[in-house]
Amino acid sequence: MLIAQEETFAPVMALFKFDTEEEAVQRANDTSMGLASYYFTKNIDRTWRLLENLEAGMIGMNTGNASAAESPFGGIKESGYGKESGKDVAIQEYMVTKTGTLTLSDHY
Repeated sequence: MLIAQEETFAPVMALFKFDTEEEAVQRANDTSMGLASYYFTKNIDRTWRLLENLEAGMIGMNTGNASAAESPFGGIKESGYGKESGKDVAIQEYMVTKTGTLTLSDHY
């Protein structure tokens, strides 16, 4: 689908059916962009595997929010080189950084 090959900046959600976690990660990473990824799961082991394996600069874990004022903002691949904002960003200008935000049920 075209929406999976373009970096769409609009309030839109694309849903794709998958059979395995590995297939979902492969399909999510099969793009030239990598600004943000989001997922929802109750499995904490899966949470850490997805954080490690998804190729995106910001990752929302059980939340629709993938960034915070104190963390670096930016993507990887064609979605950005380097990060902006966040504490100590200039030191890590040329490193690939991921940000993960996790929401636990009933812990607000």
